[in-house]
Amino acid sequence: MCGIAGLINFGENMMQNEAAHRLTVFEMAEVLTPRGPDSCGEWVGEHAAFAHRRLAVIDPEKGQQPMKRTVEGHEFVICYNGELYNTAELKSDLMRRGYVFTTECDTEVLLMCYIHYGKACAEKLNGIYAFAVWDSMRQQVFLCRDRFGVKPLFYSIKDVEVIFGSEIKSLLAHPYIKPEVDRDGLCELFAMSPARTAGCGVFRGISELKPAHSMIISRNGIKDFEYWSLASREHTDSYEDTVLRVRELLEDAIKRQLISDVPIGTLLSGGLDSSVITAVAAREMGLSGKTLSTYSFDYVGNDRNFKATAFQPDSDTPWSERVSRECGTNHTVLQCSRRDLADLLYPALYCKDLPGMADVDASLYYYCREIKKNHTVLLSGECSDEIFGGYPWFRDEKAFATPHFPWCYDLSLRKSVLKDEVAATLDLDAYSQKRYDESVGKTPRFDGDSTEEARRREIAYLNIVWFMSNLLDRKDRMSMASGLEVRVPFCDYRLVEYVWNIPWEYKNKGNVSKSILREAARGLLSDDVLFRKKSPYPKTHDPEYEKEVKARLADLISDPNTPLTALCDKRALTALTKDGASDYGKPFFGQLMAMPQFIGYLLQIDEWFRHYKVRIV
Repeated sequence: MCGIAGLINFGENMMQNEAAHRLTVFEMAEVLTPRGPDSCGEWVGEHAAFAHRRLAVIDPEKGQQPMKRTVEGHEFVICYNGELYNTAELKSDLMRRGYVFTTECDTEVLLMCYIHYGKACAEKLNGIYAFAVWDSMRQQVFLCRDRFGVKPLFYSIKDVEVIFGSEIKSLLAHPYIKPEVDRDGLCELFAMSPARTAGCGVFRGISELKPAHSMIISRNGIKDFEYWSLASREHTDSYEDTVLRVRELLEDAIKRQLISDVPIGTLLSGGLDSSVITAVAAREMGLSGKTLSTYSFDYVGNDRNFKATAFQPDSDTPWSERVSRECGTNHTVLQCSRRDLADLLYPALYCKDLPGMADVDASLYYYCREIKKNHTVLLSGECSDEIFGGYPWFRDEKAFATPHFPWCYDLSLRKSVLKDEVAATLDLDAYSQKRYDESVGKTPRFDGDSTEEARRREIAYLNIVWFMSNLLDRKDRMSMASGLEVRVPFCDYRLVEYVWNIPWEYKNKGNVSKSILREAARGLLSDDVLFRKKSPYPKTHDPEYEKEVKARLADLISDPNTPLTALCDKRALTALTKDGASDYGKPFFGQLMAMPQFIGYLLQIDEWFRHYKVRIV
């Protein structure tokens, strides 16, 4: 994994001012150093300039970027962030066609794949990636992002220049980009966040290349293409064959993602998803005499303060240690303290460049920093619940009856803190409903679906393009800020394509959540682990943490210069700081974000305006 940045301008010969353009892209990439601490490089051509920060995972000696190759007199240059999991197949195909390789890294394979197939190369890739290629033969730059947006790619268009980078901060390092937010950006912050509309960068003038999209920039303009999408069709496999196919696809995805020239481990909560990945990974590494390292998360004092809820029925630690013993892994339990959790609220914001999941982000950032001391690559169980239907809203009547995002039905808490005139101007309900309607309207339909199944397909699609994207976004920023690469086997597009059309009576057989996955994992884990009730990412239950964030909010309110009170009502904010236990069982977003997280989110909004010097326009 790496960080990339660049400029594209067909209105000038950039080589005539090479030093200035080289300095600009260097400065854009320098802020991405945590993503790529191992090396850096820049390249300036006639109409493009690229910069790269590298985290060396495959072929550390020869994989330097930007990478340049000349074929039949034409120059091709790539800067790339990601990993390909079908490198061997692509390389073999290209070698048969006469291409010669000088490295073992996937960067060279990707570049040669583009040289041979052009924009159609995207359809052949299995991996997580965001990259740019300068193509002197076609006189164009090709940008591309992976199917589910695991790897980020932001861009901005200023007159005739296109500016791009792995993170928003790299664009803000360009002198043309101003930190501004307009009405739509504020609606994203107060109505949609911590999720985000696909393609929206929240800052005015900053966009994100959508997942499964590529873009061609040339002197003829800019063209955006969707190169892949889910397709709804009849599922014809029997239940038994479906179980076998799910296992086959999942095991293949995990094995492909174990390839690394640096230490690799897994995140292990003791839940179904991470335990399956760990079991397969431990078995595969054991074949070569290696012991898998695993990590689980908790909070100091959670054993005393934990309170079971419908969303979080039990604690992870005993389960993760149990699975570690079964699989024979070298296991580490990482614990985050209340003080670290509060102190990292703002650093987590800086990682993402946007307010996010508050202490949920902060804790993940803490854990990733600790893991990086020993490991560079991890596998994680994200995305299983979205594709197998593991969340409560896949079966709750309210989700089927309510035409709204099921992880955020009610915006009343968000609206309650806004000044009346701000709430009236933003109209959060209308904005949220518009985004919902747009997304539901894009759901891939199948004429054979019943009314119930059609609605469930809508819920599944919303989960993939909104909820899953948010979790992937969070995982990328918090991990890469520590120079840690996290891979997500459940996001293998072949698996997602197949599971998308598995009927609900298979996925939920016997009214058991994700039963098809549990059945596919038979023999990998003991039955009580396989059938453990879902428990989401852990959060602190320490009442002292709530007191801490409330005290910090009270301090902000008393500051006459706080940006937060320009938008929010002081009396409403003050009411949030009063003593009294908050309801942890009614999240304002997803399953984890209750009142302490809402207060943390408000703190992040305030710091976002301060730190980035954001101006409302």
